Amino acid sequence: MPRYLIIAIGGALGAMLRFSISDFAAHRFSAKFPLGTFFINLSACFLIGAVVAYLNLHTHLSPAWRYAIPTGFIGAYSTFSTYEWEIFQDISRGRVGWGLFYLAASIVLGLLFVAAGDRLGRALP
Repeated sequence: MPRYLIIAIGGALGAMLRFSISDFAAHRFSAKFPLGTFFINLSACFLIGAVVAYLNLHTHLSPAWRYAIPTGFIGAYSTFSTYEWEIFQDISRGRVGWGLFYLAASIVLGLLFVAAGDRLGRALP
């Protein structure tokens, strides 16, 4: 099976789970705090750490299948986990400065880009 198809299948499953959890949380809990997104982001961080470590240490899956879970399923479930995993990798490999730079730059620039996108979206006819 081609790796893009495998990633797409994993992505579809991850996106459906994300929607299900968000929908459940929106109907079950107060909207004052985005509990669904908060849970999704934290659980995805746990999942990417556990899954990548397990796949690296205990499986001999083809690279196509090794992409299906972290890139497809977990990536569609929450890209926040990938962001955190990359920072963790930098820090674990002794590149603490790069990891902290990526952390801070992503937060600050991400917020500025959201504001710029919001401004553009509001300005369009």
